[in-house]
Parts: sequence; structure tokens; C-alpha cells
Amino acid sequence: MLPPRAYIFIGLNGIRILSIISMLLVFASSIFVLVHDVEAVNRFMKDASESDMIDCDYIENSTVPNQPAGVFWAVVNRLLIIFQIIVLILSEVGWPLAFFDRFFPVLGSHFGLGPLGIFQGLIGATILSHHVDDFTLVAAFFLFALGCVNMLLGLVFREGAKQRRSVLSWRAEAKGVISSAQDLRPAFVRPQSGFMANVFHKGGEADNEKTGGYGFSYAGEKKAGLKGFLISKPLETLPRYAPTPRTTEAPRAGSPEPRFKSSNYAI
Repeated sequence: MLPPRAYIFIGLNGIRILSIISMLLVFASSIFVLVHDVEAVNRFMKDASESDMIDCDYIENSTVPNQPAGVFWAVVNRLLIIFQIIVLILSEVGWPLAFFDRFFPVLGSHFGLGPLGIFQGLIGATILSHHVDDFTLVAAFFLFALGCVNMLLGLVFREGAKQRRSVLSWRAEAKGVISSAQDLRPAFVRPQSGFMANVFHKGGEADNEKTGGYGFSYAGEKKAGLKGFLISKPLETLPRYAPTPRTTEAPRAGSPEPRFKSSNYAI
């Protein structure tokens, strides 16, 4: 059974894939509508009479309003939708992420999915507010639905949504929980730390300088003696806190003096 974060990762990336698909459909439908509107305007300008231009509100079989500069604003509207869709697709793919973090931070890595859902909802509502063909209608409705889902995910996960669905962060967490956590233990007790190795390495270098690279063996002691170094042994003695031994009986005549006069020690 997978951990909960795995299901969150799979679910968020599934929503991301559906979001990219919906925006690709809107991109294709916008180009289709733009070409269809231009053709409809050309037919209207050739065949329409003065009465037709006065009575109709929209040019026949198009989304272009019959008003001054109506064709211009209709084309600009479609071009802006196409440009916005391209930017949103790049933000969902995550490239170039440094550009979004610096120049468009609401679509960068430090914000959640809420702003993305708002943009998708606005584009979908703009398209659905006009009379369009069935393909464009389905694509816009699909985009609007995904925008609502992204807004909901933005409220739930807030700014951590993009971090949770990131493939790079998933690989980093998959290496282990302990490796990503900060080790608060001292340096000399960390198994992965090189503190003790450095200490022994430095000490070994100093000893090797004295013993000629033979370590603590007999050959090393002999080599150090030839160079004038004296390796002394510690004197055998009792610790400072050991009590002074005392005797309770006088030794017999002719018997050797015992090493310890008595087994009783003064306390």
C-alpha cells in the first residue's frame, strides 16, 4: 500500500495532465474560431447589403459584433486567449520556472494553484459568453471545470500544492526521510560525519612523522628510537582516590615482607 503522500502526488499530477489537455483543446478551438470568423467576415462584406449591416448585431455565423472596429476587437480577443493559454501551459509544465518566479510570481513555484484556476476560469467564461460551435463549447466548459478544481486545490494545499506534485521533490523525498532531516546530534556521534576520521587522520599523520610511517608497531618504535624519539611507558601506580593500605598485625620474624600489609583499607 502506498503512503498518503504518494496518492496526493498522483492525484495532483493527474489534475495537472487534465489541465494541460483542456488548455490544448482551447488553444486549438481558438485558432479554429479565429479562422472561421475571418472567413465569415469576408463573406459578409461581399454579400451583405446596407440593410443587413444595420439590422444584425453579429456578423452571420461568427462571434464578431457588427459595430465599429468589431472585427479588430474580436481578433485581438482570440489572440489574447491564445497567448494566455501558452503562458498557462508553460507554467503547468514548469518551464522556464526562473522566469515565472521573477517576472510572473503568481504562476511561479512560491504560489499555489489558486491563481492558475482563476485564469482558467476567466478564459473559460469569456469563451462561453459567446455563441460558439460544439467543439469550442466543450473545450471551454472543460477548461472552466478544471479551473474550479484548481481553485479548490489552491484553497486546500495553498502554496505547497506545486511542491507536493513536483517530480524533483518526490525523488528527493524518496531517498529517505532521515537524509532530508536536519541531524541535531553532535558532530562526533554522527555516523556520516567525518569529524572522527579527521581527528584520527591528523593524529595518524603526527605519529607517522615520528615513527617514519610504521605506525605503533615494534618497527615504528625502533625507527623512532633511531631518530632520537623516546616512547615511554606510563608508571604503574594506584589512582589518587585509592586509600593508603595499613596493617593490623606485625609480620613474623624471618617471613618476607608482604607486598600489601593488609587487605583492609582505611576509609
